[in-house]
Amino acid sequence: MPTPESEVLRHPDGTPIRVLTVDDEPSLIELLSMAMRYEGWQVHTAQTGTDAVRTARETQPDAIVLDMMLPDFDGLEVMRRIRAERPEVPVIFLTAKDAVTDRIQGLTAGGDDYVTKPFSLEELIARLRGLLRRTGATTVAESTQLVVGDLVLDEDSHEVTRAGEPVNLTATEFELLRFLMRNPRRVLSKAQILDRVWDYDFGGQANVVELYISYLRKKVDAGREPMIHTMRGAGYVLRPATQ
Repeated sequence: MPTPESEVLRHPDGTPIRVLTVDDEPSLIELLSMAMRYEGWQVHTAQTGTDAVRTARETQPDAIVLDMMLPDFDGLEVMRRIRAERPEVPVIFLTAKDAVTDRIQGLTAGGDDYVTKPFSLEELIARLRGLLRRTGATTVAESTQLVVGDLVLDEDSHEVTRAGEPVNLTATEFELLRFLMRNPRRVLSKAQILDRVWDYDFGGQANVVELYISYLRKKVDAGREPMIHTMRGAGYVLRPATQ
């Protein structure tokens, strides 16, 4: 399950953490970006080594998630070029499941950590949080209420109301609604929802998402203007009800 949103890592001055994510798989980039934005971090992405070096120079990231295998040159060369300008930036390598040599090379060359594909988003985020704390990021308090239209969710008390009326949710329904409310007006795919709410490794039983969306609709939208919408072939989106 996600880290409590009342404990958001930021710079000591309160500004958001910046993470550069480098991988040549667009679907994986999107999943990683979603998970990091959910943590309240700013995310920058690149799909080649050349773009990664340029983006790092422009954005000055606080941490880098870096795939070992890229179309132009490998992750070790990317790290070498970036660290020539910013030697302190922490790097987590993404490696193939059985690429022992890559992992050894990455750590020997100065990488701070690695995860093997396929991996748990929760594990990656936990490792990133650990690295960021060691480099000076601090935990700050954040508002515990999410508000979209007349729908209000309190992350501390786990209370939900719609137009002032209580909505009673199970723990899983609550996590699903929280994910939707932290991404209002954004279409979320079944894969993204599975990985964030159920912590499945990029796959699994997509039908469980449909089932829980139907549960949520019966409680949140019943007898009211609908807020949860299905985008055929794309996923689901939460929007304020039209008045």
